[in-house]
This record gives sequence, C-alpha cells and structure tokens, in this order.
Amino acid sequence: MKEKVVLAYSGGLDTSIIIPWLKENYNFEIIAVCVDVGQGDDMDKVKEKAIKTGASKVYIEDVKKEFVENYLYKAIKAGAVYEGKYLLGTPLARPLMSEKLVEIAHKEGAKYICHGCTGKGNDQVRFEVCIAALDPDIKVIAPWRMWNIKSREDAIDYAKSKGVDVPVTKEKIYSRDENLWHVSHEGGDIEDLTKEHNQDIYFRVTPPEKAKDKPTYVDIYFENGIPKKINGQSLSPIDIIKTANKIASENGIGVVDLLENRLVGMKSRGIYETPGGTLLLAAHKELEHLNLDRWTFHYKQLISQKYSELIYDGLWFSQLREAIDAFIDKTQEVVTGKVKLKLYKGNIMVAGIDSTFGLYREDISSFGNSDDYDHKDSEGFITLYGLPFKIKGMINKKNGG
Repeated sequence: MKEKVVLAYSGGLDTSIIIPWLKENYNFEIIAVCVDVGQGDDMDKVKEKAIKTGASKVYIEDVKKEFVENYLYKAIKAGAVYEGKYLLGTPLARPLMSEKLVEIAHKEGAKYICHGCTGKGNDQVRFEVCIAALDPDIKVIAPWRMWNIKSREDAIDYAKSKGVDVPVTKEKIYSRDENLWHVSHEGGDIEDLTKEHNQDIYFRVTPPEKAKDKPTYVDIYFENGIPKKINGQSLSPIDIIKTANKIASENGIGVVDLLENRLVGMKSRGIYETPGGTLLLAAHKELEHLNLDRWTFHYKQLISQKYSELIYDGLWFSQLREAIDAFIDKTQEVVTGKVKLKLYKGNIMVAGIDSTFGLYREDISSFGNSDDYDHKDSEGFITLYGLPFKIKGMINKKNGG
C-alpha cells in the first residue's frame, strides 16, 4: 500500500505544479486539501483541477465562520497590526489551515504533509511550527526547498511542460493570497522600491481617486469588543466582514504599501488590501479610547504589538498568545457601544461615539465649572508629581550643575 501525503492545495501556481512533482519523485497517494477561508475560488473547479493533475482525493473544508469567530475576532479585540500597517490577513489563516491539514492527515492515516511555501517566505515557518505543535510526528515536505525550480518563471515553464494550467503568466507574475480578511500582492514590479505600485492590481479596493465623491457615514456596534451590527443591522460573523469590506472598498479604504521585516531575516514589499478590517479596527480603537482607562489603554498598546508579532511569526499555538488572549478578553468586557465613522476617498474620520461604559464626562472635562473638579486641587498634585525632579534640580544646583 502506498504512503499517503496530504497536500495544502489552492490551485495556484505553486501547488498546481507540486502534484506532478510529487508523482515524479515519490510513490505517494496524494490527498489534496483546500481550506476555504473566503478566497472566493470556484471550489468545484479547484477540486476538478486537483484530480486532473493527479490527486487521488480532494477535501474542500469550508471554515469561513470558524476563521471569523476564532481568529479575526481575536485580532480585532487585540488590535493586532504588525509594524503599524499590516493587518495580518495571511498569518491569521495559517494556523486554522494547519489544523485542518493535521485533522485530515489523521483521518487518512497520512504521515506526511506537503506545502507550497517558498524557502524565502514566512509561511513555511507558520505552517511547520503549527503542524509540529499539533502533531510533532508528522513529517513535512517542502518542495521549494528541494527541487531545481528557482523562480516563478521556472515554475511557469515546468507547469507548461506538464500540461498544467496555472493562473499567472510571466507578464502578470504576482504572488497573491486572498481570504475574507484581505488580498496580498507580492513579486513582479512591486519589488522595485523606486516605483509607485500600480493600482490596477487591486482586487477589492477602489483607488481613492476613483472612489465616491460624497462621504459615507457608517455606524458599527460592538459588544465586548466584537462587531455585531453595521448601520443598525445585526449580521452573522461572515456577513459582518463582507459588509465592512464592501463599504470600505467603495470608499477607497484599506490599502497599505508595506516594506516589512520578514521573520526569515530579509525585508520585502507587499501591497495589502484589507478594507473591512481597516474599518473595523479603526472603529474598535475609538471605542477603546472612550472606554478603557489610561493605564489599561497604554498597556494594551504594548500587548497589541507583541500579539501581532506572535501571529506574524507563526506562534499562534503558544502559551503566550493564549495568556495574552485572557488579558485582552478582560479589557473587552467594557468595549461595548456604537461608533459612527465618516468615510471619504481613503480617509476615516470619527463622527460620533456612544457607550454606557464611556469614561468621558463632559461636565468634568469641560473648561467650564464642575462640581466634581476643583482647580485648586491641581496645585498639590503638581507639587507631589514634580517632587523627584525638584529634588534632582536642588542637588544639581548645589553641585554647580
């Protein structure tokens, strides 16, 4: 009986050529697994292509709801943004995909999992660390670290030699990843840092110059940090993301051009479209500004940065990520309320915030008179607050400093 290998399959360039390559180099039964996180592919065609190119069986795993509830909602609550720009669309999907690959490997009795990640990228780390955390006995096959194919151009030539249709050409050679949360674009002319990226590559977002000429107002309601309603309408987790994507996209919101620090040691440039995520995170942060006290808000900013790094680095199944989630969930107990945003040609402006947990008191913060605040109290506060600096100044003066 042949050994079995589970292949993380998308039908893109890399995974399309891996099936014939595996058949050439291993005596394996190939089981293709396509994990649907909202990439929008025709899954019947994906399945047909995998079988046609040599897979014995194909699993199509629809995990969009799980992706939103167990991953995207956590990222929103955490305010997870890598290096101040990247909303982590790809790395958020990898642990869930790894989980499904391991589940199917167990079901099929497969000892091997194969992926199409390159030897220069972060995804190889994410998949393999997650797989090891879930089942350390599974062996990973990574063709890009083994075969003689050196570039995407070589991969296209190999596909042609095997009669495999691929969704890219040497003229349009971008590497893309798409799911409910984002679309990423890398490679090709994007790699030239001296040039502005071409807006024609966008899949979702209308370029700001071509966006609507009138502003759009949108109300987003959160409950314990989770978006529940848009414009007063209760929506399912998937529809929350889809609706936010549509509203933000048509207003030119959600594109970042990022020169990022990869985990594997190099810098790379990516164009990321995350329209709905940009909208939801902006609204969520404004609500936190209102409802979290100063110390909690400032500490959460530090936690958010670490959380984003853990996700980016493929450490979803770490104790630290789970511990941070406990802290975040505690902070989100008061992050309930409605945020109104004004959207216009790529810009997001606050147009109103309302929450029963809000810590802003107009009667206290106003320049006018307040029964709960005596201006004279500030004098004693400043004296004590500045005492260490006053003492230091006295010593410096005494020593001629």
